[in-house]
Amino acid sequence: MTVRIHTPKPSKGMQMEGSVARWYTRIRGSGSQADGWRQDAARFVEGLPRDAAVLEVAPGPGYLAIEMARLGMSRVTGLDSSRTFVQIAGEQAERAGVRVAFRQGDAAAMPFDPDSFDLIVCQAAFKNFSRPVQALDEMHRVLRPGATAIIEDMSGDAARGDIAHEVQGMALGALNAATTRFTLRQLRRRAYSATQFGRLVAESAFGTAAISAGGISLEVRLTKPSVGS
Repeated sequence: MTVRIHTPKPSKGMQMEGSVARWYTRIRGSGSQADGWRQDAARFVEGLPRDAAVLEVAPGPGYLAIEMARLGMSRVTGLDSSRTFVQIAGEQAERAGVRVAFRQGDAAAMPFDPDSFDLIVCQAAFKNFSRPVQALDEMHRVLRPGATAIIEDMSGDAARGDIAHEVQGMALGALNAATTRFTLRQLRRRAYSATQFGRLVAESAFGTAAISAGGISLEVRLTKPSVGS
């Protein structure tokens, strides 16, 4: 008798492969968003030495990871479950003339040694993880003591007006704007409120986090305690 072991998909909802991933790449790299990637990159790596090891979980097309590398960060890694995104991100890093190690893998079973990274960032992806507590546990495992993971995602409490305002700032054409508004409203259904995310953190190895929400956004900062603290 053959025993089949069910392995959960890394992500919920639509799988970001092929034409879907390429559409997302175009949308997320258009309009004023390029400035946003640069600003976010500078904010995340501020104060870090250039040889700090930085991991972006679910980098998608790689825009943020590439901008961090452009700022001089020499050890940037991206981990994504999508083969298409890993390929696209690698090609874009090569065109940008920077080195980023993009790898395929599951956020809930990361292919990295314990205490490997000085910073972890995860943007607009955590709500899609099929095993969120395990993903938090993995972030805790691969972070160095005293280091921080920053998760920024959609808030489950976002109102329709918040979504409309966010899309307006993307400077998209009419069709893409309508598609993006619809997509965000669908994604909100599986996004976490601050309270819900707090419950996930309480179940994880982190135990506690600093969580803030406003408009469409939710930010979670998780710190792995230093040795002896």
